Amino acid sequence: MKRILIAIVGGLIYSSIVIGTFCSCDQYITRELGGTTEIELEPGEKLVEVTWKGDGDLWYLVEPMNSDYVPKKKVFKESSNLGIAHGKVIFIEKR
Repeated sequence: MKRILIAIVGGLIYSSIVIGTFCSCDQYITRELGGTTEIELEPGEKLVEVTWKGDGDLWYLVEPMNSDYVPKKKVFKESSNLGIAHGKVIFIEKR
């Protein structure tokens, strides 16, 4: 039993190291484990819509700002039925 537990813990540690080393996974980790990710949009872009794809990719729609538009900080939050891990993505618009 002890060996099985050590193997499971070791596998989890190894997997987290591999995932963290070989990809930019902030969005994936935010979605799967909770936490917060900040995304700064290109200057002059405003956020229109955002969604997760099934495999963990974050897709967001932007458009050019009008000259009178005031840049905002927009928050995309998870509402989980289980209430265990809550993810949040903050989009920062700038002129």
